[in-house]
Amino acid sequence: MKLKGAQVVIEVLKEMGVDNVFGIPGGAVIPIYDALYDSDIRHILATHEQMAAHMADGYARATGKVGVCIATSGPGATNLVTGIANAYMDSVPVVAITGQVPTYLIGKDAFQEVDITGITMPITKHNFVVKSPEKLADTLREAFAIAKSGRPGPVLVDIPKDIQNAEIEYERKGEIEYKNGIKEIISEESLSKAVELILESKKPVIFAGGGVIWGEACGELLEFAEKTNIPVATSLMGLGCFPGDHPLSLGLIGMHGSRFANLAVYHSDLVIAVGTRFSDRVAGKAGGLAPKAKFIHIDIDAAEIGKNVEVDVGIVGKIKKVLKLLADRVPSMERREWLEEVEELRVKHGLRYKKDDMLRPQWIVEKIQELSNDDLIIATEVGQNQMWAAQFYKFKKPRTFVTSGGLGAMGFGLPASIGAQVGRPDKRVVNIAGDGSLRMNIHALETAAFYNIPVIIVLLNNQALGMVRQWQYLFNEKRFSQTDLNPHLNFAKIASDFGVEGIRVTTKEDFEKAFKKAYSEKKPFMIECIIDKDEMVLPFIPAGGTVEDTIA
Repeated sequence: MKLKGAQVVIEVLKEMGVDNVFGIPGGAVIPIYDALYDSDIRHILATHEQMAAHMADGYARATGKVGVCIATSGPGATNLVTGIANAYMDSVPVVAITGQVPTYLIGKDAFQEVDITGITMPITKHNFVVKSPEKLADTLREAFAIAKSGRPGPVLVDIPKDIQNAEIEYERKGEIEYKNGIKEIISEESLSKAVELILESKKPVIFAGGGVIWGEACGELLEFAEKTNIPVATSLMGLGCFPGDHPLSLGLIGMHGSRFANLAVYHSDLVIAVGTRFSDRVAGKAGGLAPKAKFIHIDIDAAEIGKNVEVDVGIVGKIKKVLKLLADRVPSMERREWLEEVEELRVKHGLRYKKDDMLRPQWIVEKIQELSNDDLIIATEVGQNQMWAAQFYKFKKPRTFVTSGGLGAMGFGLPASIGAQVGRPDKRVVNIAGDGSLRMNIHALETAAFYNIPVIIVLLNNQALGMVRQWQYLFNEKRFSQTDLNPHLNFAKIASDFGVEGIRVTTKEDFEKAFKKAYSEKKPFMIECIIDKDEMVLPFIPAGGTVEDTIA
């Protein structure tokens, strides 16, 4: 049948099972928005395109589906860039659809023309400019296939306005397979060598990352860990891939991981890395993560094997499949001595904070988990709030932690929490925020209020850019250059002006009352918690250091 290009865009989104999109209309996407008007796809109107990208990102992380955002040409498209880069760094499947000036004006510096495919080339898995009406539908189908295949990531499709208005012959096809996806390299030799190392090791650890979640391999990881009795540490992106309350769980490792978990990895003789890229926040100084250990690295992306850490065995393949193959090849093991040593480290060097009458952020995070019956999705901003959440909330299930890892994009948490809540209306989403980060996209409150999206914002307000201030305290002789923020801002009142109920609290008792109220009501809510600006995220391994350099 004949359809306009813009109608084809909507029809292909339906083929892909898209139920929600996030964006802002503008001149170059008016045809798409006109076609959207009659569709049953829900559109969430953002107040800034960066927010739309973060919303699509949060939606994807919470659901496992591809998130979709739409923006007009020029500044609309460039405003997506931070959100696209964030999705790229954390391997999140997002399809960004941008409008473009008509094909006959491309390259002529037309009004609101930018080369968005050139701009985003380094931060997308792939991107397209659709210059032929006949290629529109298949290009969009391919964009979705690329975004979710292998190692997921963002894909941008730039659609000139004349393509949107062109008459196109449309035939429904549905999802397609990406034929140029990552090829597995799983040899009997590598599997045998991995099994040999596992059997020989006396002090092994598993280091699990976000690839376990995207590879839907959490069950296989649990089975493998329990059969071999190997403790499991996670990266920031991996939190939730292994139950945080499991006896074998070490929790977060790296710069702000617990000292006991970092010591367990440091003293290990074998690290089995699964779906992780050994970022500098974990690996630290070259050779310093586990100096006596051998390394097995399992990942879907061959480019990550040996990139940051030299490995003894590298296996490229679907993590779900590889863990099953290994589990079938190894016997059940006890490792009593090693587990007793790990438990001694846990008792001696476990996470602690001062237990007193003050409203402390660590207590707030623990209390959120307690008061919610442990049934939340947690989204965070970036900074101290993010690390306190990662340290003190025990994530037990995948897709319950939404945070900006690789890019560390301040302003991510609130829009991402809205996207997560849209994607998972059956759950409550709590955005653990810092005042410095929240200010960057605070206007997302208007979107939450307008659509009555019941996110709960727990704002840890220390009236400072807390993490930078912490570094200034430790390494710059307390020279607090431009990290003290306006002490007169009342975020609870600001939230109320946006239509979101806000309460400011200063005591533990007041926080409990406020959170119970927020949790019981099906509407957006902000709890502004006034905390001490000198509260630090500890332990802390300075950049480029090892566990021996820990500030505790």
